[in-house]
Amino acid sequence: MVIIMRPEATLENIVEVTRVVESAGLQAKIMEGAQQKIIGVIGDKTKLVSVAIDALPGVENSVAISKSYKLASREFHPQNTVIDVDGVKIGGGEPAIMAGPCAVESREQLFAAADIVKAGGAQFLRGGAYKPRTSPYSFQGLEVEGLKILAEARERTGLKIITEVTTVEGIAPVAEYSDILQIGARNMQNFGLLKEVGKCGKPVMLKRGLAATIDEWLNAAEYIMNDNPNVILCERGIRTYETYTRNTLDLSAVAAVKHLSHLPIIVDPSHGTGKWRMIKPMAFAAIAAGADGLMMEVHPNPAKALSDGSQSLTQEHYLDLMNGVKKIAKFMKDENLNPIVID
Repeated sequence: MVIIMRPEATLENIVEVTRVVESAGLQAKIMEGAQQKIIGVIGDKTKLVSVAIDALPGVENSVAISKSYKLASREFHPQNTVIDVDGVKIGGGEPAIMAGPCAVESREQLFAAADIVKAGGAQFLRGGAYKPRTSPYSFQGLEVEGLKILAEARERTGLKIITEVTTVEGIAPVAEYSDILQIGARNMQNFGLLKEVGKCGKPVMLKRGLAATIDEWLNAAEYIMNDNPNVILCERGIRTYETYTRNTLDLSAVAAVKHLSHLPIIVDPSHGTGKWRMIKPMAFAAIAAGADGLMMEVHPNPAKALSDGSQSLTQEHYLDLMNGVKKIAKFMKDENLNPIVID
């Protein structure tokens, strides 16, 4: 349920409505609307059946939210959420670019990748310190040593760091070194991990599961948002019957999420296709579709990468892609083209 306050509602009115909601055993979250304040109600709304909410001073009306997810719903929060990561905005109109190798392999490798990423204009360096691989015999990452190398790269370049957390025990060390914590596709419905990562105090990027519906994805975000509103969604392709690509990149999810949710959404065409040649056209399409940014794999020498070399861009291909992304983003902005229609 959302309770819409009148534009002239006073602070006392808002405090009283909040008190009534919380006295019924529900949560009340105050949000700023375009013209008025909105109070979101979390919990079993049947507990308020005996309360005439619409009759309270300052209340315009109350509206039930039909979706199972509340905090992530645009009904609950009509305005787009913009996440500020130490001055870098995600969802603020300019594409947020996260690029780097699949895994941190060595200091030399990551520093070389960071220089390439920085030169192209990205704001975030991605790199896996903990790697949950399909095979237990594949490279699993440098773990804490990898986190320290990422932090060194941040000091050298000024790039923000995003890296994956795979276990509850890993949250604290990853949060210590990283600016954004990533939940990978395989952990999208690891609800214990989602609950705990929401308490870390830093933005969290939630990748879509291998075969997750959009509804399941947004409900997973809800677990994090109970403690942390700073959630970024990432479409990285889903598993279908197609075998040519690693996954099927669902760009329609960008439009769907923009309609259903206020959360920013970025697209990962590297995992979405599994082929470096397809990253550029899919990246262009993602920006044109209204994505708030991109996540891409970039490696100084993909042929020698310990993981995902076939879907990693070289310096030449990455810089060429970024040149095109900037042009498309500028065109969309200059022409005031908004591909997303929100009812």
